[in-house]
Amino acid sequence: MRRFTFDTSGTDLTYEAGDALGVRPVNAPALVAEWLAVTGLDAEAAVAVDGAGEVPFAEALSRHLDITRITPDLLRFVAERAHDDHALRRLLRPDNKDGLAQWSWGRQAVDVVAEYGVRASAGEWAGVLRRLQPRLYSISSSPLVDPRRVSLTVSVVRYENLHGRARGGVCSPFLADAGPDTEVPVFVQRSPHFRPPADASTPMVMVGPGTGVAPFVGFLQERRALGHGAPNWLFFGEQHRATDFYYEDELTALLDEGTLTRLDTAFSRDQRNKVYVQDRMREHGPELWHWLRDGARFYVCGDASRMAKDVDRALRDIAMTHGGLGEAEAAAYVKQLAADKRYVRDVY
Repeated sequence: MRRFTFDTSGTDLTYEAGDALGVRPVNAPALVAEWLAVTGLDAEAAVAVDGAGEVPFAEALSRHLDITRITPDLLRFVAERAHDDHALRRLLRPDNKDGLAQWSWGRQAVDVVAEYGVRASAGEWAGVLRRLQPRLYSISSSPLVDPRRVSLTVSVVRYENLHGRARGGVCSPFLADAGPDTEVPVFVQRSPHFRPPADASTPMVMVGPGTGVAPFVGFLQERRALGHGAPNWLFFGEQHRATDFYYEDELTALLDEGTLTRLDTAFSRDQRNKVYVQDRMREHGPELWHWLRDGARFYVCGDASRMAKDVDRALRDIAMTHGGLGEAEAAAYVKQLAADKRYVRDVY
């Protein structure tokens, strides 16, 4: 995990705790060079890019096109031009999504092009590749601390492909490899639904495993700056305490000074049986139910595919076990929390 802080002095950029920052990255120069080598095309060949007009192919690969993602359009394009296309067409069947995901693991678009030796014009590649999209990251700071500093919490994605070649994400290595004075195009994505409580007396429960802890660092900074005295409870989880306890010093200081009332951690790989944030919620179910009954707002940030669903299930279980509600009543209770904007999620 890396924390990146942007100096926005001299700009009109403003934000609030809970907002996201959009970053417009460029693709890695080494990957652009590999694309040019694999396709055998001239870097200066002119291609048309929506919104950018005609630009050299190398510039399109660098700034405008998503050259990492394996998309169905790309696979269909390659299958149409490959001699042995049966395997690719099988991967594209609607009933083979698991097979496609497994096959794509560890591969990027350039690996597919190299593997099948497809030849096409620069214009054709520009037509089939999607536009490079900005990446959104939850802001992990509060403007009340410093309005001209915006911080992000980012997990830097780097790995080797099946043939041992260096690969990585688009935006996180771009940020990690940028020099301290690099100008990075950014914008604020407002999240008006995802804010710390405006009422100084409202308790706050936050569930933020991994980089999902990011906005809650900003929330706690905000409540401290405003002098809000309501209790705040954070559930944080990762794999190993020794290497993955993000913001340990900052959170410990917030705990010691009383801004953070409770901090419960779940480091899943530090013991034989894996423990996650939803397990910690259940362990402390009676007190968590008491907080909810006292009007606490409940926030979740992080992975939508599994964690958020598991946390939602744990919330309903706590309502049943400690609130005496039936299955349907617990589901209705949690639904009402969301309708009342007391259960708010920022998941991705």
